[in-house]
Amino acid sequence: MGTSRQPKWRRKMIPVSRWLPGFARVATGLLLVAAIVFVALRVAAPYLVSSGLVRSGIEDVVSKWTGYQAEIKGTPVLEFWPTPRIRLNEITIRQPEGSGNKLLGTIESLSADFSLIDAIRGRASFHEFHLLRPNLSLTRDQQGLIDWTYAGQLAKAIDGARQEGGTEILDQRLDATIGAITVEDGTLNVADLASGKTYHFEGVTADITWPRLSSQMTAVLIARTSGEDLKLDFSSNSPLLIFGGKVAQIKTALTSRLITAEFTGIGGISSLAGLSGNTAVNIPDLPALLAWSGKSIPGIETLRSFSIESDVFSAANGLRFNEVALGLNDANATGVMDISVGTNARAKLGGTLAFDHMNLKPFFDAFALRLAAGEAGAPEDGGPLQKLDVDLRLSAKGMQLPPFQLSDVGASIIVSSNEAKFDIGDSQFEGGEMTAHLEAMRGDFDGGGKLQVLIRGADFAGLTERLQLKGPLPLASGSLDISLKTSKPIWTAGAADVSGQLTFHGNAGSIAGLDAEAIRSQAALQKFFPLSAVSGRAFDFNRIDISATLADGSAELRGVSVQGADETLTLSGIIPYESNGLALSGSLQATDAAKTAELPPLPFFVGGSWPNPVISPVPVIDQQAPGVQ
Repeated sequence: MGTSRQPKWRRKMIPVSRWLPGFARVATGLLLVAAIVFVALRVAAPYLVSSGLVRSGIEDVVSKWTGYQAEIKGTPVLEFWPTPRIRLNEITIRQPEGSGNKLLGTIESLSADFSLIDAIRGRASFHEFHLLRPNLSLTRDQQGLIDWTYAGQLAKAIDGARQEGGTEILDQRLDATIGAITVEDGTLNVADLASGKTYHFEGVTADITWPRLSSQMTAVLIARTSGEDLKLDFSSNSPLLIFGGKVAQIKTALTSRLITAEFTGIGGISSLAGLSGNTAVNIPDLPALLAWSGKSIPGIETLRSFSIESDVFSAANGLRFNEVALGLNDANATGVMDISVGTNARAKLGGTLAFDHMNLKPFFDAFALRLAAGEAGAPEDGGPLQKLDVDLRLSAKGMQLPPFQLSDVGASIIVSSNEAKFDIGDSQFEGGEMTAHLEAMRGDFDGGGKLQVLIRGADFAGLTERLQLKGPLPLASGSLDISLKTSKPIWTAGAADVSGQLTFHGNAGSIAGLDAEAIRSQAALQKFFPLSAVSGRAFDFNRIDISATLADGSAELRGVSVQGADETLTLSGIIPYESNGLALSGSLQATDAAKTAELPPLPFFVGGSWPNPVISPVPVIDQQAPGVQ
């Protein structure tokens, strides 16, 4: 019998099996040597490393990075297990003497990992910095940049960074290793030269990852200011360009109880030029945010919540927002918007927004607030609202103008330094059509305003019933024209300050609670009686015409005519609508003159208060012509 042949794989494994035990022994030996060296270095390190060397080294590092002079008063504490680390206390960072001696800040405790081998060689290199309770003061200049003065390593790198092909380029001589930086329970004061204010942040906690100056930076910062906690997330492949006021790729998010905001794209911290990306802002409680920021706008309560998500990019003299998704209270809209600044330094908000449904009252409130921004109690310069021009086109499938409902609405808001107009150019109202125009007059807006409303073919009967209005009111479809004006600012004008005209023309309908037959019966029996005594049936009519003049808190009715099939009701007189009073004269007479004998004229007086006034018939005195027997 022949011997069987071994598989090829077994023949290949034989050599490996011969050298594998040797390799394992060598590897194990190297690991043991490394472990022995590692332990020996840590045991011997306290005797080999000078604490003074490490202390002076970290002083030099802080001074080199900031350009200021670092002074350490506390005794250094060295640790060697599991990694070499130094902790220094009572650190002060200030300008050198003779240069203003400006204080940058203090640090209660600073610790950092250091290279043991470098320390044994007499050199100090550090990474993984931890700052406990630092108290720093920075300055934000007129251009919106942090003042990195005094030519430290960071300032030199910021000044020397440039952009090529969308990438940050830094000269190798300016580059340096950083590593990770953590901050615990810090305090930060930022003096803003542009506004003259100083912003105070406390409880600052930060976690910064920045391997080298030329590499990507990510940071998470949590702080408290004015009683509110804020969280800022930041990352950029070109942080030096960002800090230097240039634009570069950036991703940032601000989160708090009052506001959340995000931006991803190309941007900077000092200018809007070159901006391009996507942004999202959500403000769940706008009045609370304004109160927290120290702003106060009367009546802002109606504008409760605000949100926007949009693509945004720099345009001529401003910003352009595309693919806008806007939320205002419970209303949502899509469209485009833009913000620009003209040669007169006035900002202008323009655009077109399409709402699914919206409540018009907040827009009216915002309209009035914009006009009233220069009133007593506002900033001397009028505040930001007074400096904002608006040119918005609005459309909505459904629109609330409490207590009214509109549909298929097209509207516009135009506000500038010398005009303020709100127009509803087209809308469906109670089965008819409505247009409206509100205008504030004169450049300073305190010269009053005017309102014009035109309604055609609307169902006022359904509106009256839905609003549950009391008293004998005409229930009919028709047209209403209102033209009002006031000489007082529109945001302070009351009913007594308004004057104008009102006309109503209605088709066939009825006046509930007005029984013409009962009026004639009661007039024959009593000198006066309440309206409730003659409210058994409705007064049907074929046409109604009302004309009134409004002034001094009263409506003067002129030529009111309600034409029924058999009788026509006419009214004239005064209605002081602030007191619900009535002082009217009227009459019932036959619609057809041929029936005058059957339905003789019945004059009467209406007085008292709405909705149950008193009717007093006026005696008719027959006066025959001279010579008639």
